Amino acid sequence: MKELLLRTFRPGDEPAFRQLNEDWIRKYFALEPADRKVLGDPRAHILDAGGQICIAELGGTIIGCCALLAIAPGELELAKMTVAESARGRGVGRRLLEFAIDEARRMGASRLCLESSRRVASAVHLYEELGFRHLPAPRHASQYARADVFMELPLDAD
Repeated sequence: MKELLLRTFRPGDEPAFRQLNEDWIRKYFALEPADRKVLGDPRAHILDAGGQICIAELGGTIIGCCALLAIAPGELELAKMTVAESARGRGVGRRLLEFAIDEARRMGASRLCLESSRRVASAVHLYEELGFRHLPAPRHASQYARADVFMELPLDAD
């Protein structure tokens, strides 16, 4: 297997970020207005808002991605994490998530949270393996109908 490159967003990554996310969302759920907004302009809704996009690239092709959304001082939300179906089962998701956690620390976050769904049990299991803990459902409604799993990872120094 070629060398997996883990990196942050570069101009021109937008189409792959959008396509990878639309593919997995449509497979399990339906695109929602919040998906269309973020995927339609990730620069404005993620990067310019203080977040970051992490990319997994293999042989010049983007095969995975995730976003770190700035939600409060010191807090980021892991979102839009996916790996191309053709690249699943090879540890790409784990390496991408580890890279995103390191990037969140580098950005100065003390807490990383996420919303997911029981329908993507393998993703929830990966989050658990890397130290995320389950939270009760928040008092405010999620902007995603599919969200029924809520988790956090404290990032304070070990």
